[in-house]
Amino acid sequence: MIKFNEIKVGDYLIGEYDGKRWQGEVTRLNGDEKQVCLRTIVQEFWFSTNQLYAIPLDEAALTNLSFSKQQNEDGSIKYMKGSFRIVTPKAGDFSSIEMWYREDKRHHPDVHSVHQLQNQYHSMTKIYLTSDPM
Repeated sequence: MIKFNEIKVGDYLIGEYDGKRWQGEVTRLNGDEKQVCLRTIVQEFWFSTNQLYAIPLDEAALTNLSFSKQQNEDGSIKYMKGSFRIVTPKAGDFSSIEMWYREDKRHHPDVHSVHQLQNQYHSMTKIYLTSDPM
């Protein structure tokens, strides 16, 4: 389950209802009832936090967010979007990452899902991290 205070408008999440899951973008938040509105390929739906799931941070997610990839000589992988960088120790290992934007460098931030990356990216760059329609 995702904590309500972790969710921001623009975040990408997965909502589940009646055994079906839809990936979508958060468009509205209802703080009184702790509900989140997701725009999916079908339409907008309201979900409670116990119906929401994080999208795991992996290479496919970074590709969807328009990051480019570079293999470093030491075996680490660097993902780049503009001046923003993420480095993983090796291909497919997102358990321990570093990220930086200009002089703001963060070692081992608690980022394991797409919405956490989006929130860190916004905190560092003041720009919303988006992708093509999901």
